[in-house]
Amino acid sequence: MPILEINTTTKVADIPSDFLVETSKTISEMIGKPLQSIAVYLHPEQLMAFGGTTDPCALVSLSSVGKISQDENIKYAKVITEIVGKLGVQPDRMYIIFTDLVRDNVGLKGTTLSGLDKLAGKK
Repeated sequence: MPILEINTTTKVADIPSDFLVETSKTISEMIGKPLQSIAVYLHPEQLMAFGGTTDPCALVSLSSVGKISQDENIKYAKVITEIVGKLGVQPDRMYIIFTDLVRDNVGLKGTTLSGLDKLAGKK
């Protein structure tokens, strides 16, 4: 259930029409999880400063149950930087935060992921 959240100064008019769908596909391939489990959340036209200027910038977070590690994050950072670059943000004008979520702390279908595991008979 990876979630990619992008906060950016990019104007809505400058966002490619297929950005969310194509980004979802890229994240699915990158992290090796099914497309139906990927969520991409884009917050355009944010009032932000980065490095003391209001030039185009972004704050990005990738959260996932598993598939977050030092080695994986280095690979992910490259891909995410390319994705956010499509919004006109330079590589030195963004931070990317990686968060490994615990199944007990993620809700879906009226329960948690660990609750769904129990319902399915998984330990």
